[in-house]
Amino acid sequence: MSNRYSFGGDEHLFVECDESMSLEAFFKSLSMTSAIRDSRIRGVTEICPANASFQIKFDPDVIKPDDILAEIQAIEKATTKAEPVINTRVVEIPVFYEDPWTHETLMRFRERHQDPQATDLEYAARINNLGGVGDFISAHSGAPWFVSMVGFVAGLPFMYQMVDRPRQLQVPKYLRPRTDTPKLTVGHGGCFSCIYSVRGAGGYQMFGITPMPIFDPEQKTSYLRDFMVFFRPGDIVKFRPIGRDEHDGIEGDVEAGRFVPIMRDVTFDLREFRKDIDGYNAKLEGEVHGG
Repeated sequence: MSNRYSFGGDEHLFVECDESMSLEAFFKSLSMTSAIRDSRIRGVTEICPANASFQIKFDPDVIKPDDILAEIQAIEKATTKAEPVINTRVVEIPVFYEDPWTHETLMRFRERHQDPQATDLEYAARINNLGGVGDFISAHSGAPWFVSMVGFVAGLPFMYQMVDRPRQLQVPKYLRPRTDTPKLTVGHGGCFSCIYSVRGAGGYQMFGITPMPIFDPEQKTSYLRDFMVFFRPGDIVKFRPIGRDEHDGIEGDVEAGRFVPIMRDVTFDLREFRKDIDGYNAKLEGEVHGG
Protein backbone atom coordinates (compact mmCIF):
# COMPACT_ATOMS: atom_id res chain seq x y z
CA MET A 1 0.00 0.00 0.00
CA SER A 2 1.03 3.62 -0.46
CA ASN A 3 1.99 5.57 2.62
CA ARG A 4 -0.59 7.59 4.49
CA TYR A 5 0.61 11.08 5.45
CA SER A 6 -0.77 13.37 8.15
CA PHE A 7 0.50 16.43 9.98
CA GLY A 8 0.71 16.70 13.74
CA GLY A 9 0.59 20.34 14.71
CA ASP A 10 3.02 22.68 12.97
CA GLU A 11 6.20 20.64 13.39
CA HIS A 12 5.47 16.96 12.78
CA LEU A 13 4.76 14.75 9.78
CA PHE A 14 3.44 11.26 10.53
CA VAL A 15 3.92 8.58 7.88
CA GLU A 16 1.99 5.29 8.11
CA CYS A 17 3.47 2.55 5.90
CA ASP A 18 0.76 -0.02 6.63
CA GLU A 19 -2.17 -0.54 8.99
CA SER A 20 -0.74 -3.77 10.40
CA MET A 21 2.75 -4.91 11.35
CA SER A 22 4.70 -7.08 8.90
CA LEU A 23 8.32 -7.44 7.94
CA GLU A 24 7.51 -5.76 4.62
CA ALA A 25 6.02 -2.72 6.42
CA PHE A 26 8.99 -2.59 8.78
CA PHE A 27 11.47 -2.74 5.90
CA LYS A 28 9.66 0.09 4.14
CA SER A 29 9.76 2.23 7.28
CA LEU A 30 13.43 1.41 7.87
CA SER A 31 14.51 2.08 4.28
CA MET A 32 12.62 5.39 4.17
CA THR A 33 13.97 6.69 7.47
CA SER A 34 17.51 5.72 6.41
CA ALA A 35 17.04 7.55 3.09
CA ILE A 36 15.61 10.62 4.84
CA ARG A 37 18.58 10.68 7.22
CA ASP A 38 21.02 10.36 4.32
CA SER A 39 19.29 13.09 2.29
CA ARG A 40 19.90 15.66 5.05
CA ILE A 41 16.77 17.67 4.21
CA ARG A 42 17.22 21.18 5.53
CA GLY A 43 14.83 21.81 8.43
CA VAL A 44 14.44 18.19 9.55
CA THR A 45 15.40 18.04 13.22
CA GLU A 46 14.40 14.53 14.27
CA ILE A 47 13.38 11.20 12.72
CA CYS A 48 11.55 8.65 14.88
CA PRO A 49 11.05 5.19 13.28
CA ALA A 50 8.38 2.81 14.61
CA ASN A 51 7.03 -0.66 13.79
CA ALA A 52 5.15 0.15 10.57
CA SER A 53 5.34 3.94 10.56
CA PHE A 54 7.59 6.85 11.42
CA GLN A 55 7.40 10.49 12.43
CA ILE A 56 9.48 13.45 11.32
CA LYS A 57 9.96 16.63 13.29
CA PHE A 58 10.81 19.70 11.23
CA ASP A 59 11.27 23.43 11.69
CA PRO A 60 8.44 25.22 9.82
CA ASP A 61 10.52 28.41 9.79
CA VAL A 62 13.09 26.58 7.66
CA ILE A 63 10.91 24.33 5.48
CA LYS A 64 7.19 24.65 4.74
CA PRO A 65 4.86 21.71 5.50
CA ASP A 66 3.96 21.24 1.82
CA ASP A 67 7.65 21.20 0.89
CA ILE A 68 8.60 18.60 3.52
CA LEU A 69 5.66 16.47 2.34
CA ALA A 70 6.85 16.68 -1.28
CA GLU A 71 10.40 15.74 -0.26
CA ILE A 72 9.27 12.68 1.69
CA GLN A 73 6.87 11.52 -1.03
CA ALA A 74 9.73 11.69 -3.54
CA ILE A 75 11.82 9.52 -1.22
CA GLU A 76 8.94 7.03 -0.98
CA LYS A 77 8.92 6.65 -4.77
CA ALA A 78 12.68 6.12 -4.83
CA THR A 79 12.75 3.56 -2.02
CA THR A 80 10.03 1.36 -3.56
CA LYS A 81 12.72 0.24 -6.01
CA ALA A 82 15.28 -0.48 -3.29
CA GLU A 83 16.44 -4.03 -2.61
CA PRO A 84 14.96 -5.46 0.64
CA VAL A 85 18.41 -6.13 2.07
CA ILE A 86 19.98 -4.70 5.22
CA ASN A 87 23.31 -5.06 6.99
CA THR A 88 22.56 -5.78 10.62
CA ARG A 89 23.60 -8.09 13.47
CA VAL A 90 22.28 -11.21 15.18
CA VAL A 91 22.38 -11.06 18.99
CA GLU A 92 21.88 -13.94 21.42
CA ILE A 93 19.94 -12.96 24.55
CA PRO A 94 20.02 -15.42 27.50
CA VAL A 95 16.61 -15.69 29.20
CA PHE A 96 15.78 -17.29 32.54
CA TYR A 97 12.16 -18.29 31.85
CA GLU A 98 9.88 -18.95 34.86
CA ASP A 99 12.24 -16.97 37.09
CA PRO A 100 11.30 -16.18 40.71
CA TRP A 101 11.28 -12.37 40.31
CA THR A 102 8.69 -12.03 37.56
CA HIS A 103 6.72 -14.85 39.20
CA GLU A 104 6.54 -12.95 42.49
CA THR A 105 5.48 -9.84 40.61
CA LEU A 106 2.80 -11.48 38.49
CA MET A 107 1.30 -13.14 41.59
CA ARG A 108 0.90 -9.68 43.17
CA PHE A 109 -1.15 -8.50 40.20
CA ARG A 110 -3.40 -11.51 39.41
CA GLU A 111 -6.57 -9.44 39.85
CA ARG A 112 -5.49 -7.41 36.81
CA HIS A 113 -5.02 -10.49 34.63
CA GLN A 114 -7.37 -12.31 32.25
CA ASP A 115 -6.77 -15.62 34.06
CA PRO A 116 -6.04 -15.08 37.78
CA GLN A 117 -5.71 -18.85 38.31
CA ALA A 118 -2.82 -19.26 35.84
CA THR A 119 0.64 -17.77 35.46
CA ASP A 120 1.37 -15.57 32.46
CA LEU A 121 3.21 -18.42 30.71
CA GLU A 122 0.42 -20.92 31.42
CA TYR A 123 -2.15 -18.49 30.03
CA ALA A 124 -0.01 -17.74 26.96
CA ALA A 125 0.46 -21.44 26.21
CA ARG A 126 -3.27 -22.17 26.52
CA ILE A 127 -4.55 -19.37 24.29
CA ASN A 128 -1.96 -20.24 21.64
CA ASN A 129 -3.16 -23.87 21.65
CA LEU A 130 0.21 -25.19 22.80
CA GLY A 131 0.67 -28.23 25.02
CA GLY A 132 2.04 -26.35 28.00
CA VAL A 133 4.64 -23.92 29.29
CA GLY A 134 7.54 -25.92 27.87
CA ASP A 135 6.03 -25.87 24.38
CA PHE A 136 5.44 -22.13 24.62
CA ILE A 137 9.03 -21.46 25.70
CA SER A 138 10.22 -23.61 22.78
CA ALA A 139 8.09 -21.57 20.36
CA HIS A 140 9.17 -18.25 21.89
CA SER A 141 12.88 -19.09 21.80
CA GLY A 142 12.81 -21.32 18.73
CA ALA A 143 12.79 -18.62 16.05
CA PRO A 144 14.53 -15.23 15.98
CA TRP A 145 12.90 -11.83 16.43
CA PHE A 146 13.38 -8.56 14.54
CA VAL A 147 13.82 -5.40 16.60
CA SER A 148 11.32 -3.16 14.85
CA MET A 149 11.40 -0.19 17.24
CA VAL A 150 13.30 1.08 20.28
CA GLY A 151 11.49 3.40 22.65
CA PHE A 152 8.44 3.94 24.88
CA VAL A 153 10.98 4.02 27.71
CA ALA A 154 14.68 4.50 27.01
CA GLY A 155 16.33 1.47 25.43
CA LEU A 156 13.25 -0.79 25.34
CA PRO A 157 13.16 -2.95 22.16
CA PHE A 158 9.93 -4.03 20.49
CA MET A 159 10.47 -7.34 18.67
CA TYR A 160 8.47 -9.12 15.99
CA GLN A 161 9.05 -12.87 15.54
CA MET A 162 10.39 -14.04 12.19
CA VAL A 163 7.86 -16.78 11.45
CA ASP A 164 4.91 -17.10 9.08
CA ARG A 165 1.70 -15.51 10.32
CA PRO A 166 -0.04 -18.76 11.46
CA ARG A 167 2.81 -19.31 13.93
CA GLN A 168 2.77 -15.80 15.37
CA LEU A 169 2.44 -15.91 19.16
CA GLN A 170 -0.48 -13.67 20.16
CA VAL A 171 -1.03 -12.75 23.80
CA PRO A 172 -3.04 -9.72 24.99
CA LYS A 173 -1.74 -7.26 27.54
CA TYR A 174 -3.01 -7.33 31.13
CA LEU A 175 -6.57 -6.06 31.63
CA ARG A 176 -5.09 -3.23 33.72
CA PRO A 177 -1.38 -2.29 33.77
CA ARG A 178 0.80 -3.26 36.70
CA THR A 179 2.51 -0.63 38.80
CA ASP A 180 5.66 -2.74 38.91
CA THR A 181 7.73 -4.79 36.46
CA PRO A 182 11.24 -6.08 37.23
CA LYS A 183 14.11 -4.62 35.24
CA LEU A 184 15.09 -6.79 32.23
CA THR A 185 11.78 -8.66 32.16
CA VAL A 186 11.03 -10.36 28.84
CA GLY A 187 7.43 -9.38 28.15
CA HIS A 188 4.82 -9.89 25.45
CA GLY A 189 1.80 -7.95 24.25
CA GLY A 190 -0.17 -8.60 21.06
CA CYS A 191 2.36 -10.01 18.58
CA PHE A 192 5.31 -8.14 20.11
CA SER A 193 7.92 -9.27 22.57
CA CYS A 194 9.97 -6.73 24.52
CA ILE A 195 12.63 -6.41 27.19
CA TYR A 196 11.88 -3.91 29.95
CA SER A 197 15.06 -1.83 30.12
CA VAL A 198 14.21 -0.38 33.54
CA ARG A 199 11.97 -1.28 36.46
CA GLY A 200 8.54 0.32 36.32
CA ALA A 201 4.90 0.07 35.35
CA GLY A 202 3.86 -2.22 32.51
CA GLY A 203 1.06 -4.24 31.00
CA TYR A 204 2.81 -6.93 28.95
CA GLN A 205 2.71 -10.59 30.00
CA MET A 206 5.90 -11.60 31.86
CA PHE A 207 7.73 -14.73 30.71
CA GLY A 208 11.22 -14.45 32.20
CA ILE A 209 14.21 -12.23 32.80
CA THR A 210 17.60 -11.71 31.17
CA PRO A 211 20.77 -11.02 33.15
CA MET A 212 22.13 -8.98 30.21
CA PRO A 213 21.77 -5.18 30.68
CA ILE A 214 20.44 -3.37 27.61
CA PHE A 215 20.41 0.21 28.93
CA ASP A 216 22.99 1.98 31.10
CA PRO A 217 22.68 5.78 31.41
CA GLU A 218 25.94 5.85 33.40
CA GLN A 219 27.70 3.84 30.66
CA LYS A 220 29.61 1.71 33.15
CA THR A 221 28.65 -1.63 31.55
CA SER A 222 31.60 -2.79 29.42
CA TYR A 223 29.68 -3.08 26.12
CA LEU A 224 27.58 0.08 26.71
CA ARG A 225 30.43 2.54 27.26
CA ASP A 226 30.18 3.99 23.74
CA PHE A 227 26.38 4.31 23.80
CA MET A 228 23.95 3.77 26.66
CA VAL A 229 21.30 1.95 24.54
CA PHE A 230 22.16 -1.53 23.27
CA PHE A 231 19.46 -2.23 20.67
CA ARG A 232 18.74 -0.52 17.38
CA PRO A 233 16.02 -1.13 14.77
CA GLY A 234 16.94 -4.00 12.46
CA ASP A 235 18.75 -6.06 15.09
CA ILE A 236 17.88 -9.77 15.03
CA VAL A 237 17.45 -11.37 18.47
CA LYS A 238 17.75 -15.06 19.31
CA PHE A 239 16.54 -15.91 22.82
CA ARG A 240 18.39 -18.76 24.57
CA PRO A 241 16.77 -20.39 27.64
CA ILE A 242 19.06 -20.62 30.67
CA GLY A 243 18.72 -21.79 34.27
CA ARG A 244 19.33 -20.07 37.60
CA ASP A 245 23.01 -21.01 37.85
CA GLU A 246 23.85 -19.59 34.43
CA HIS A 247 21.75 -16.50 35.12
CA ASP A 248 23.71 -15.82 38.32
CA GLY A 249 27.00 -16.52 36.58
CA ILE A 250 26.26 -14.03 33.80
CA GLU A 251 25.17 -11.46 36.37
CA GLY A 252 28.52 -11.86 38.10
CA ASP A 253 30.39 -11.53 34.80
CA VAL A 254 28.44 -8.35 33.99
CA GLU A 255 29.32 -6.87 37.39
CA ALA A 256 33.00 -7.76 36.89
CA GLY A 257 33.05 -6.32 33.36
CA ARG A 258 33.76 -9.74 31.80
CA PHE A 259 30.48 -10.36 29.98
CA VAL A 260 30.42 -9.84 26.23
CA PRO A 261 27.15 -10.37 24.30
CA ILE A 262 27.30 -13.04 21.61
CA MET A 263 26.61 -11.29 18.30
CA ARG A 264 27.61 -11.40 14.65
CA ASP A 265 27.28 -8.98 11.76
CA VAL A 266 25.02 -10.38 9.01
CA THR A 267 23.30 -9.38 5.80
CA PHE A 268 19.57 -10.02 5.87
CA ASP A 269 17.68 -10.49 2.59
CA LEU A 270 13.90 -10.40 2.98
CA ARG A 271 13.33 -12.18 -0.35
CA GLU A 272 15.57 -15.11 0.56
CA PHE A 273 13.96 -15.27 3.99
CA ARG A 274 10.49 -15.55 2.42
CA LYS A 275 11.60 -18.46 0.20
CA ASP A 276 12.53 -20.67 3.19
CA ILE A 277 11.74 -19.12 6.56
CA ASP A 278 12.90 -21.98 8.77
CA GLY A 279 16.00 -22.65 6.68
CA TYR A 280 16.97 -18.98 6.71
CA ASN A 281 16.43 -18.77 10.48
CA ALA A 282 18.64 -21.84 10.99
CA LYS A 283 21.33 -20.13 8.90
CA LEU A 284 21.09 -17.01 11.11
CA GLU A 285 21.39 -19.11 14.25
CA GLY A 286 24.47 -20.77 12.77
CA GLU A 287 25.94 -17.32 12.11
CA VAL A 288 25.61 -16.22 15.72
CA HIS A 289 27.58 -19.25 16.85
CA GLY A 290 30.20 -18.88 14.13
CA GLY A 291 28.85 -21.77 12.05
